[in-house]
Amino acid sequence: MDVKIEAGWKEVLQAEFSKPYFQQIVFFLKTEKTQGKIIYPPGSLIFNAFEKTPFEKVKAVMLGQDPYHGPGQAHGLCFSVPDGIPPPPSLINIYKELNTDTGMPMPNTGNLTKWALQGVLLLNAVLTVRANEPASHSKIGWMDFTDAVIKKISSQKTGIVFLLWGKFAQDKQVLIDETKHYVLKAAHPSPFSADKGFFGCRHFSKANEILMKQGIEPIDWTL
Repeated sequence: MDVKIEAGWKEVLQAEFSKPYFQQIVFFLKTEKTQGKIIYPPGSLIFNAFEKTPFEKVKAVMLGQDPYHGPGQAHGLCFSVPDGIPPPPSLINIYKELNTDTGMPMPNTGNLTKWALQGVLLLNAVLTVRANEPASHSKIGWMDFTDAVIKKISSQKTGIVFLLWGKFAQDKQVLIDETKHYVLKAAHPSPFSADKGFFGCRHFSKANEILMKQGIEPIDWTL
């Protein structure tokens, strides 16, 4: 199957695109569209995280769960919204922690593309969602695909910093070879859990310390 995705990722993930589960995803999405269902993000942005962060440039992986399901919010980068869309509550809490950790002033935008362009793979475990129906595409096969993405990063790269926030993300820890990579864990930044260990985790400065110890350019988290 010819999937439109950044060339480096296409090479690494080629075997996945011909597997039955991936063909099932494509069939499911086409069926939903013919039924008039609205799907987020738009088709051209489903693989936006991979376009903005080519395989060879990945330094860190931030793992989200499901795309935003409101109009105009999802653009293929976890936790991120396009310019002009108000930052959702979890993202506001991420900004609060960034401010405490690094002194970064509260941004005027919810768009995290700048992080992606510096090597932070902003990966949702599920890459599409039906409008106004959270987790509606969580069982169509995307998890198989994104688990394969994590495994490929783990096996083919070294020294990547994985930011695993909340139980859902931390369940992916088993896919990561921790003899080669670094895992930072904390509570999810959601308003329901941020005060249970996300606030104060200092993951942004810790990630940069890990990168710099390896001689890798740190992330400029300012937006």
